[in-house]
Amino acid sequence: MDRHEFGRRLADAARGMSETRHPADALERVATMAVELIGPCDVAGVCVLRPGRDDTCAHTHDSLQTMDDLQHALDEGPAMSGHRTVDVISVADLSRDAPWPRWGTEVAEKTGVRAYLGFRLFVDAESLGMLNLYAYEPGAFDHADQLDGLVVAAHAAVALSAAVAQDQMHTALGSRQLIGEATGILRERFALTSEQAFAVLKRLSSQQNIKLFAVAQHVVDTGTLPGAADQPPAAQPG
Repeated sequence: MDRHEFGRRLADAARGMSETRHPADALERVATMAVELIGPCDVAGVCVLRPGRDDTCAHTHDSLQTMDDLQHALDEGPAMSGHRTVDVISVADLSRDAPWPRWGTEVAEKTGVRAYLGFRLFVDAESLGMLNLYAYEPGAFDHADQLDGLVVAAHAAVALSAAVAQDQMHTALGSRQLIGEATGILRERFALTSEQAFAVLKRLSSQQNIKLFAVAQHVVDTGTLPGAADQPPAAQPG
């Protein structure tokens, strides 16, 4: 693919990603775009980094889930090591020279992929995830593919960041609405002020070590307070 065609297709893909309204949709587009734009790439997946775990949220082939399951089973692989802070990871042959020998060998045997190219997805200094590219041919990826992949990963990171931010905004708005409904229920039922009703929700959240959103959800769903008699805690602010 010449540079003009690469640029045109990348621009089209980036516009498509910018139209997504949910992180899962953005991830699906990223994985598909990688296979379309990086010539030697046969299958691709996007791994979102979360505290304590790494989840594959999108992939172009079921074998990607097998690869990620092996990472967790062996505690070894691209997402299980310090390489997540490196911008690019390239392995010519997973069956021979992977920095994760057990994982690389089993992946090659179980899925047939040999070459690996991984990119960290990030904006500012915070890692959002990894874009993982695989090829069945050993040594399939060259330096040009690494440069093209970096461009794809940069666009992907921006789109993913925007989608995550939008999803979080909608979640926050939903939480505020639910807490408002729960506050109204307590205010009417127990003749409390809005401040007192909200203080009840916060106190139960702290005492029972559950999220404020979960307390509000229980009140809205059942009309009662979670884990307590059907009355607000005695000590209320005036």
